[in-house]
Amino acid sequence: MRTFWRRGRIIRNCDNKYMTKIKVFIENEANSNQKNLYNEKTLEYRKTVTVSREYPYPYGFILNTTSGDGDNADCFVITDKKLKTGEIVECEVVDLMEQIEATIDADGNEVREDDHNVLAVLDGEEIDVNDHVKNNLKDFVAHVFDYLPHKKIKVGKFLGKDEARAFILKCNDDNADE
Repeated sequence: MRTFWRRGRIIRNCDNKYMTKIKVFIENEANSNQKNLYNEKTLEYRKTVTVSREYPYPYGFILNTTSGDGDNADCFVITDKKLKTGEIVECEVVDLMEQIEATIDADGNEVREDDHNVLAVLDGEEIDVNDHVKNNLKDFVAHVFDYLPHKKIKVGKFLGKDEARAFILKCNDDNADE
């Protein structure tokens, strides 16, 4: 299957389906507890904070997307390769991990928000997203924000490649007017 990009964005192929390839901006490196924050639309660096766990895999966001929280769609790149903060890598979509965040607002009310994560592998790599990988991700997500007592995160199901592709389609900035 050929990849079609327009201005770095996913576009439809002749079968009216979306490609499984995406471009991911690496925000946080694996094996680091430093969370880099960027303006996800301009890629301008904002600041770095220390989180409660080291990232198990490189983590970033899919370019030219907007998810339900207003930021770009989040993405873990499942790889053993050392990816650096600021790199943009081409990846293949492999799964979607449900993530539900709950925070306590100023009035003491719980506010829940879906903030799912796409799982991807580097283009051309064959990595099995097995139970070990999933358990690493579950543990990381459940504890990464332990230093913020008002924020609780729960991992739901792993929904598969088709759900991941549908999620990306929904978040794709090119589809904002459709």
